[in-house]
Amino acid sequence: MENNPKQVAVELKTAIDDNGEMEYNTVRATGRFFQKASMDVLTYEETPEDGPPIKNMITIYSDRVAVKRTGFVNMHQHFREQKTSENVFQHPHGNIHMETFTNKITYTTLSEHQQGALTIDYSVKLNGQDERSHRLTLTIQHKEDSR
Repeated sequence: MENNPKQVAVELKTAIDDNGEMEYNTVRATGRFFQKASMDVLTYEETPEDGPPIKNMITIYSDRVAVKRTGFVNMHQHFREQKTSENVFQHPHGNIHMETFTNKITYTTLSEHQQGALTIDYSVKLNGQDERSHRLTLTIQHKEDSR
């Protein structure tokens, strides 16, 4: 068990399939990673082009993943294989109801000898509209101490 946060390089890629039209997004940031008894926690901040920073916290358990975003947008999304979850994505331009079905979660924890990797395949319905397929790919690497 380790509570010492490590500074890490984070890369979060999302791919969205909207009826064959693909949309891709990549976020790179420096974050903090720590492990507790039954979970791994990653925190980092992203600064979108169109607004103030968003704080992100990803908590990875053995059977589920929770993603919490606060700041310019607010959201608390849960992923559990073969389950549906609901949440509200709060944005300055309005709230969006999200219904998420998680197909598969694959996770390899960060260790001294290998990078951490999280992949979540899921589908989302926004405000009851047609479902879109999503793939979230997160990589976590030790960041070299630059002191």
